Amino acid sequence: MKKNRLFSLLLAAALCAGLLAPLAAATPSVDGMHIDGKAAILVDTADGEILYEQNAHEKMYPASITKVMTALLTIEAIDEGRFTLEQEITASNTVNDRMISGASTQNIKAGEIMPLKDVLACALIPSANEACNILAETIGGGIEGFVEMMNAKAKELGCEGTNFTNPHGLHDDNHYTTAYDIYLICNEAMKYPLFRELVTSMDYTVPATNMSGERHFWDTNALITSWRVQGYTYEYATGIKTGYTPEAGYCLASAATKGDRSLIAVVLGCTRVEGTTGSEGHTYFSESKRLLQWGFSNFSRQTVMDATKPLLSVPVTLSEQADKVVAEPNGTISATLPNDAVIDDFEKDVESYYETLTAPVEKGMVLGKVTLRYEGKEYGTLDLVAVDSVARSELLYNLDRIEKFFAQTWVKAALLVLILLILFLIVRFLVFGGRRRRSRGYGSRGGRGYSGRRRR
Repeated sequence: MKKNRLFSLLLAAALCAGLLAPLAAATPSVDGMHIDGKAAILVDTADGEILYEQNAHEKMYPASITKVMTALLTIEAIDEGRFTLEQEITASNTVNDRMISGASTQNIKAGEIMPLKDVLACALIPSANEACNILAETIGGGIEGFVEMMNAKAKELGCEGTNFTNPHGLHDDNHYTTAYDIYLICNEAMKYPLFRELVTSMDYTVPATNMSGERHFWDTNALITSWRVQGYTYEYATGIKTGYTPEAGYCLASAATKGDRSLIAVVLGCTRVEGTTGSEGHTYFSESKRLLQWGFSNFSRQTVMDATKPLLSVPVTLSEQADKVVAEPNGTISATLPNDAVIDDFEKDVESYYETLTAPVEKGMVLGKVTLRYEGKEYGTLDLVAVDSVARSELLYNLDRIEKFFAQTWVKAALLVLILLILFLIVRFLVFGGRRRRSRGYGSRGGRGYSGRRRR
C-alpha cells in the first residue's frame, strides 16, 4: 500500500514538472549558442530550416542591408529584359538627395554616365548610397515609385515586419525590417548569378566616365576580403552585405557554402568592442563567422524518411497469391538537423486511400500517403506505393461476378417475382388440380348409383 502511494506521489510530481516545463522547440535544436547582438538568424537554404534565431522577428533598422532589395529589383528588371547590363545610365540632378555627411559614396555626380552594371556594383560592393538613388530612378521612375516596388516585393516574399522608405538604408524611423525578413530577401537575391557574382567580388573596377577617372574599390564585407579590416575572412563565405548607422548599429547579412550545404546568417544591432582600434572588436564579423561555423559543425543534412520500411498494409480480395499488399514511401525526405538528432522521435502520420483492394494490384500503385512531423512541424509528405504486384484469381473473380450479379436489386426483385410466380402456380395447381380429381370421382359414383336404382 505504501509503495502504491509513493508511486502515485512520484507520478503526480512528474506530471506537474511536465506542465511547468517550457514547451519544446518545434525543431530539434543545439543548445549553447548566443550572439552578441540585438537580433540574429541562421537558416539552411536547402529547405529554409531555421537553425538558430534570436529576436528574429523583432523590429530592427537594416542600414545598408537595404541595398540587397534595391539590387534584387534591379536584377529582376534586367532579367525581364526591361534593361541591359551595358545600358548607359545618366545620374540625375537629384542623385545626392537626402545624403548625409559621412555616408558611403563613390562621388557619382549629376550628369555622370556609366553602364547599369557598374552602378549596381557601386551600390553593392562599396555600398555607395547615391548609386541606389540612380537605380531607383532608373528602375522605378523615381524614388517614391521605387520604394513602393520595394515594399510590394517584400510583401510578395512573405516579409511581415518590413517597411522601406528609401533605397539605401540611411536612417528613417519608419524604415525597418527584421532578421527573418532580411533572410527572405537575401535568399531570393542569391538565386541570381549576377547578384552572387557581385557580392562575392573582393574588388571591382569602374572604367573612367565622362566626369571621373577610373574607380577601383573593395568589398566592405570582411568575411570576403581583408582589405579594410583583417582577421575575419572565411574561406566558405559567399556574401552578402554590411550595414551601419548609429541607430542600427553594425549589421551583416552573410552567406557561406561548404560542400553541398549553404547557409545564410543575419546579425543585427552589434556594437564594437569598447576600446578597440584598427581591425579589432568588429563583432558583427566575428559573430557572423562564428554563427556560420557553428551551423556547419553542429548540423548536417540527414535522411529522415526513405523506402527502407513498409508503413501501410491494405487487405486484398480475389487473389490466391496474397491477402494483403504493403506500401512503402516513394522517395525520401531530408532535413538539416542537429548531428545527434533522434530520427525515431519524428512522427509518421499515415493515411490510407483504401479500406480494401480488389486484385489485380500493380506494383507502384499509390495506396496512401505519409506525412513526417516533429512537435507539430511538418517536414514533408510522400506517397505510399505498393511494394509488389498481386495477381487476380480468375476462379475467385468469376465467383465474385456471379455473387455480385445476384446481389443486384433488380435481379433480387426478378428472382422474387419468379419465386412468387412459381409458388402461385404450385398453389393453383394444387387447388384446381384437386378440384378436378374430386369432380371426376363424384361423376363415377353418381353413374353407378343411378344405374343401380330400381324402377317401380
